[in-house]
Amino acid sequence: MTTETKTEKPGISAAIIVRDGKVLMVRRAIGEGELLWQFPAGAIEDDETAEQAAVRETAEETGLTVEAIKLLGERVHPKTGRLMSYTAATVLHGEAHVADDEELDAVAWVAHSEIAEYVPYGLFEPVQEYLDEVLPN
Repeated sequence: MTTETKTEKPGISAAIIVRDGKVLMVRRAIGEGELLWQFPAGAIEDDETAEQAAVRETAEETGLTVEAIKLLGERVHPKTGRLMSYTAATVLHGEAHVADDEELDAVAWVAHSEIAEYVPYGLFEPVQEYLDEVLPN
């Protein structure tokens, strides 16, 4: 008799949400090393796609209702070793706020020129390319 053991942690899905020329970032209540500011994100559940997880996690963390536009890319995160998916999304309605105060302690709409202050180690290339395209420099 064999028993399957799932040792892999689930992938993490992040939402890249642009509104009024800025991108939404959240600050984790408990920092993951250097990862203080990041995009709304969370674990992908068994029955959902990366895009669905990005939409759900955004609502849970920030109260925003968003719609996935497209999957920008996936990678193993260099800082955490977790599989990451990045989904571009657009706001349908709501105002971003800290909806889950156990996970987050702040939200911010960040201009293109400010990204490096929030994420000094740089963004995943497909995410940076997307933001270069859609945000005013």
